[in-house]
Amino acid sequence: MRLLIIGAMDGQIGAASQIAMARGAKVSIAEDVDQGLEFLRGQGADLVMVDVRRDVHRLIECLESERITLPVIACGIASDASAAVRAIKAGAKEYIPLPPDAELIAAVLAAVTDDNHAIVYKDPRMTQTMKLAEQVAGSHASILVTGESGTGKELMARFIHNKSPRAKGRFVAVNCAAIPENLLESELFGHEKGAFTGAVARRIGKFEEANGGTLLLDEISEMDIRLQAKLLRAIQEREIDRVGGNQPVKVDVRIVATSNRNLEEYVRQGGFREDLFYRLNVVNLALPSLRERPLDIPILAEHFARKYADVNGVPPRPLTAEARQMLVRHGWRGNVRELENTMHRAVLLATGHEIGPDAIMLTGAPMGGVQDPMVAQVAQTAQSVVGASTNGLVGKTVAEVERELIIDTLSHCLGNRTHAANILGISIRTLRNKLKQYSEEGVAVPPPAGGEPAY
Repeated sequence: MRLLIIGAMDGQIGAASQIAMARGAKVSIAEDVDQGLEFLRGQGADLVMVDVRRDVHRLIECLESERITLPVIACGIASDASAAVRAIKAGAKEYIPLPPDAELIAAVLAAVTDDNHAIVYKDPRMTQTMKLAEQVAGSHASILVTGESGTGKELMARFIHNKSPRAKGRFVAVNCAAIPENLLESELFGHEKGAFTGAVARRIGKFEEANGGTLLLDEISEMDIRLQAKLLRAIQEREIDRVGGNQPVKVDVRIVATSNRNLEEYVRQGGFREDLFYRLNVVNLALPSLRERPLDIPILAEHFARKYADVNGVPPRPLTAEARQMLVRHGWRGNVRELENTMHRAVLLATGHEIGPDAIMLTGAPMGGVQDPMVAQVAQTAQSVVGASTNGLVGKTVAEVERELIIDTLSHCLGNRTHAANILGISIRTLRNKLKQYSEEGVAVPPPAGGEPAY
């Protein structure tokens, strides 16, 4: 774990760095915020600890404006309560009082470097997939991981990295669906100072950050086809060009890409480059849906029940036979992610010594039915379109009906663009283009959720 400490080393923060190094962290030092930002642009880090006597507010503002995402922990003398409050309000994730407590610093480092990425499985279908993953992990070949949303594609990518010769290098993930098209090129390849408005200094991209390690290109099918050509060149030539730069930079990364689409079909439709598809698809790991690995449902449920009992400080409770049967019968449209959320709720709702059926709040019908209330809502809306003559839709254009359906779906998804696009069966790019159009037309568009870009 790479830790950057911003502050003078002649005081208690120096002792904090010694504790961090003793716990296995690779520590770098910057005297002030400007030096810290310069270091992050050029090398990156996993965590920043900053002395509250430095300008924490400016540090976090600069990180946000330059899209450098990492947790910031503030440190200060225990009696300086006002400084702690200012740091948290500025956006620091935690505050560590000084002089440092070894166990507290260890807990913070553990939270940041939590390798809780174990893949829990027992079903023969998943066992077969894991054997193939382990077999190909030791190679340097590009790997394409496919599967429905929520099946654990990123977990599989981390498994491949940890089992590969590059395990001591960095694992860097980029969500191609969550970053606007005009910023994704800079995010991947970096940029030179002045390359565009807001490029206040040279910054390395994810390719350089992952040098010697693994780069995960999550939901790569959402990447603009023009950028796909530059990505293909970077993979083939093992070199990248920073935006605004004129000197190629050599890189050594192993590419793992994921998609919840049928990429072969998407290639035929013209949405994805065929040459890039074959470059990425040296090995395809197709993750089965949770419906296809039913033996894993009970053991995953118990795993999540223990996990969230610990997180919430409640005693662990076993599942009753009836609750287990309910889970196995469910359709799990959201796969493992949906099961995890269900068990988190169950841990909070359970009363007694066991988790019974009354604590299992399933988000839809059993196997074969509609499993997600958001999907159900969209289905109901679509049905109303079919019966438009009796539901006030006569006289409306197809564009107006489409707009109502998109806005209504997005509202039920609480603004989550990715979830809404999946439900509507359109790409995230198409959805964002529609929302931008509606906004320019003066239509109220639900705000994005979870830090997603609006367009």
